[in-house]
Amino acid sequence: MISIPLFLTPESSCNYLDKRNSQSAFVHPSFHLNTAIYSQLIEQGFRRSGNEVYRPHCINCSECIASRLLVEQFILSRNQKRCLKKNQQTTVIVKPAQFEQAHYHMYMRYQQHKHQQGGMANSTEEEYINFFGSHWCHTLFIEFSIDNELAAIAIVDLLDNALSAVYTFFEPKFSFYSLGTYAVLWQQNHAKALKLDYLYLGFWIKHCQKMSYKTQYQPIQGYINNSWQTIVS
Repeated sequence: MISIPLFLTPESSCNYLDKRNSQSAFVHPSFHLNTAIYSQLIEQGFRRSGNEVYRPHCINCSECIASRLLVEQFILSRNQKRCLKKNQQTTVIVKPAQFEQAHYHMYMRYQQHKHQQGGMANSTEEEYINFFGSHWCHTLFIEFSIDNELAAIAIVDLLDNALSAVYTFFEPKFSFYSLGTYAVLWQQNHAKALKLDYLYLGFWIKHCQKMSYKTQYQPIQGYINNSWQTIVS
């Protein structure tokens, strides 16, 4: 049994739910993390942000629920089948997690398009790569191209028995292709090809529109009361 030191952040306004405060428990930066340890922590509801690993620890709220897709049991919905059809000609290249100017510029256009008032809309190049990359985790940048033009990037962690979807952003002019959905479908299929058990999708928040969509992927589990339980859409 490994003892992992944690520290609590001060309370601050919640980014997802109005009139709520949030607090997180972070793995102490003095602790040496690696992919194997993170593979165990993510099974206990933790997530990675750059080199830091955390999970929500709010006193009066438990709305943020870690979620994961059961790769082998996944069933496509009608909308997801249509998404695959739209992307029949979309090509994919798997790259290491390294800074590329074209990726960064697309990320900034995406932030202006989708999250203009968000905290990441003015990220510097260093903030961008520090947010997505990690010194200790096996991270991949997945390029999606349409008609030989870069259309989207998915940041994915490769863990011991799972993939973890970190973030996806796309070129605004390719919105028609539902590339956020396509990225999840590609990751599920890639995880299956690698014979992995799960695809972690981050936090599901039922009462937050931008975080509630994850139940569109079934069967999905949530880490509730310290155990993984099926979430029904």
